[in-house]
Amino acid sequence: MSKRIAFIGGGNMASAIIGGLISQGFTAPNIDVVEPFPEAQDKLKSLYGIVAQAQPGAFLTQAALVIWAVKPQTFKEAALQVRFHTKNALHLSVAAGIRSDSIARWLGSERVVRAMPNTPALIGKGITALFARPAVTTEDRDWVSQVISSTGEFLWMDQEPQLDAVTALSGSGPAYMFYFMEAMTEAGADMGLTREQAYRLAMATFIGAGELARSSGEPPEILRQRVTSKGGTTYAAISSMEDDHVKTQFIRAMHAANRRAKELGDEFGGS
Repeated sequence: MSKRIAFIGGGNMASAIIGGLISQGFTAPNIDVVEPFPEAQDKLKSLYGIVAQAQPGAFLTQAALVIWAVKPQTFKEAALQVRFHTKNALHLSVAAGIRSDSIARWLGSERVVRAMPNTPALIGKGITALFARPAVTTEDRDWVSQVISSTGEFLWMDQEPQLDAVTALSGSGPAYMFYFMEAMTEAGADMGLTREQAYRLAMATFIGAGELARSSGEPPEILRQRVTSKGGTTYAAISSMEDDHVKTQFIRAMHAANRRAKELGDEFGGS
C-alpha cells in the first residue's frame, strides 16, 4: 500500500475509494487525482487534503496504479490524454459498460482490471465485482483486491460479460431499494403515519431484513415463507403483488438495465 496511486476522475466513487484507502493507512501524499471540476476539487481538498489537478501531466508517470473513475462517454478522450504517462501502470476501471478490450486499446496496456462497484462503497458497505485481463498478474489481482476491500466486499468474475449482469443487479441495485423504500414511505403516510415515521420504519426494515438474510444463510424464498402465514397480512400483500406480476416486472426491469450496460460498451467503446 506504499505505491503511488492516481485517480482519473475525482467524483463520488473515487472519493469513496480514497476514503477507504486512507482509513487503511494509505497516505494522501501518495495519491494523485485528475479532476477538472472545481466543486469536486474542493471536496477532495476538504476531506483528504488532496490537491487535484485539472489536467493530466507528467506527474502521472509515478503512478503504479491508475483508477479510472470517469463517465463512460468521456473515457476514451481521457484515456488518449493519459496513455503516454501511464504505460507501466496497472489500470483499474470503475466506469460502467466500457469493456476491457476498449480500455486496453486506448491505453496501449493489457494490464487492465474492470470493476463494478455500487454506491454503498461510500460508507464502506459496498459490493464490487472484478474482472482481470490475462496479462494481470496474481500480484496485481491481490493489490486490486486490497484496494477495493477498503470499500466493502468484492468478488472476482471469470467472464467479462458477467459484469453487465452485476451492473443490473448490485450496481443499480441500491436505486431499486430506495425505490421500494419510497413506495413503503408513501403507503405508510397514506395509512395515517407521518412521512418521518413511515420512512424510519421502511429504512430499518430494509436494514434488518438484509442483516437477517446475511446471518441466516438461507435462501430468500424460505425467509419470505416464514413470515407469510396463509390468510395473514403478509400473505395479503404478497398475493396482491403476485396478482400484479410485480416479480415478473422487476425481473424485466433488471434485464433492461443489463441491456443498457451492454449498449454503453457498444456506444462508447469504439476504436
